[in-house]
Amino acid sequence: MTAWVAVRWLHLLAMAFFVGGQLMLAAAVVPVERASGERVRLQAIARRFGYGTLIAIAVLIASGSAMATHYDQWGSGKLHAKLGLLAVVIVLVVWHMRRPTMHALEAAIFLASLGIVWLGVSLAHG
Repeated sequence: MTAWVAVRWLHLLAMAFFVGGQLMLAAAVVPVERASGERVRLQAIARRFGYGTLIAIAVLIASGSAMATHYDQWGSGKLHAKLGLLAVVIVLVVWHMRRPTMHALEAAIFLASLGIVWLGVSLAHG
């Protein structure tokens, strides 16, 4: 195994945490917690996931930058689009952490995240 396989593994692990966590929250945690009427637990879960998300984004930026340099992809239009969506997601995540009741932000973050994953797969295989 090369070091670059480990870097890609870290990148994919951070992406899985971020996008998989969003799926888990949307599909299971949020509906159950909202139905219980206990907002304090839901807020604590969301806050904890928000902090984990910021760590995952930091790992994604570090590993993605390293791979873009190693694989000479800085000139790729797909990478530029991916980075643009990443900037949008970062702004939306911080905004959502400050305004957790704006539920439209959750959908926007998720859709932009799916776009980032699509572009990442396209970069790795195209």
